[in-house]
Amino acid sequence: MSISPVKGLIIAAPASGSGKTVVTLGILGHLRAKGVRVASLKAGPDYIDPAFHARATGRACYNADNWAMRHETLSATVATASQDADMVVCEGVMGLFDGATSKAGATSDFAKLTGWPVILVVDSHAQGASAAALVKGFDSLRNDVSISGVIFNRVGSPRHQRVIRDAMTDAVPHIPVLGMIPMEGALELPSRHLGLVQAAEHASLNTIIRRAAQVIERHVDTDALQAMAYGWPAEGQVKPLPPLGQRIAVAQDEAFAFAYPMVLDGWRNQGAEISFFSPLDDEAPREDATAVYLPGGYPELHAYRLASADRFLEGLRAAAGRGAFVYGECGGYMVLGRGMQDADGTIHAMAGLLALGTSFEKRKLHLGYRAVKVIAETPLGPLHARFRGHEFHYASVSSEGPGDHLFEAEDADGAKVGRLGLASGNVFGSFVHLIDRQMKT
Repeated sequence: MSISPVKGLIIAAPASGSGKTVVTLGILGHLRAKGVRVASLKAGPDYIDPAFHARATGRACYNADNWAMRHETLSATVATASQDADMVVCEGVMGLFDGATSKAGATSDFAKLTGWPVILVVDSHAQGASAAALVKGFDSLRNDVSISGVIFNRVGSPRHQRVIRDAMTDAVPHIPVLGMIPMEGALELPSRHLGLVQAAEHASLNTIIRRAAQVIERHVDTDALQAMAYGWPAEGQVKPLPPLGQRIAVAQDEAFAFAYPMVLDGWRNQGAEISFFSPLDDEAPREDATAVYLPGGYPELHAYRLASADRFLEGLRAAAGRGAFVYGECGGYMVLGRGMQDADGTIHAMAGLLALGTSFEKRKLHLGYRAVKVIAETPLGPLHARFRGHEFHYASVSSEGPGDHLFEAEDADGAKVGRLGLASGNVFGSFVHLIDRQMKT
């Protein structure tokens, strides 16, 4: 597949919490309402924001990860996301220059690669003329990345607007102010320990997107915004990970929602058949599945229900017993273990396919990119095959083994993390969400 060029732009911010997700949702919703065939991307490894984007656009949102993806995967992902679209809107991650390391993986690096214009969303609720100084600093930090426009969020009175506009004219007259968005408490999105509440759990999400789109229509020059979109010659077909089998049954519901669309597309592109089942509805994987994939999610919020899902758990055990490969990531990995302890100290029995116990009784954050090397025989590839991925959870391992470890891991800076995950015959998993395979180094 080749789509060239792909017209796009990037919505970034000086820091997390600036409101760029709601602004992005409003832009996506408004453009779609105008009849624009708009697609979206999310920079970085996040799962939550892409589900919100998908609700706004009516199509899958793909991740664009400048650190974890090979160039060919990144290009193919952009091409896939933009198929049959007029333009792509990419939401950045964290602050514009924040990435996997101080020198790699930031939204700014993706902007440099694509040449797409950067629209900076600035939270101005506690500053006036200083907001212009902030914009000037961001515009001048790197010669290869510049700010094409600014949207000021959470603006107060008309005088507040005049102060900011006057300061922008004096400090950075070449950067247009595309919009001034007033404070809108009704547009705030709820969150939990891993970020925003999932789209499927958010009963009022459609209302928020509609309101955000109306706010964008009133307060942002979307014609100028749309005219800024720039073409990048993205091409290729996504194939980030080798397929686990010919017929892969994928768990999919509110407990297992963290599967990257590009990974599933990649398996299809390599000839695999994908089916879905819901553990929360006590469904078992298809009996003819040659592999079962349990992605991450929030199984800890549904531990009692999962422990009571006899058809699901017996179906997993039956699949493993007939030789199907069974693979779990993060939450899926915990469900493959013997038991999961919730925050109240109650232990819920899980599938018992791996010698693993996990606990949320004493939460501890495990966060960061991972470069991993396979050290157990699995369909992921030969021994010492290398991948990049991301780890983000609050669970702790309460018991582990016996069994072989799955990976040797390093963080984004190359520091040793140690051995991660478990593999027992045809069952394997870890806390790492795999994003892409890597060339051997």
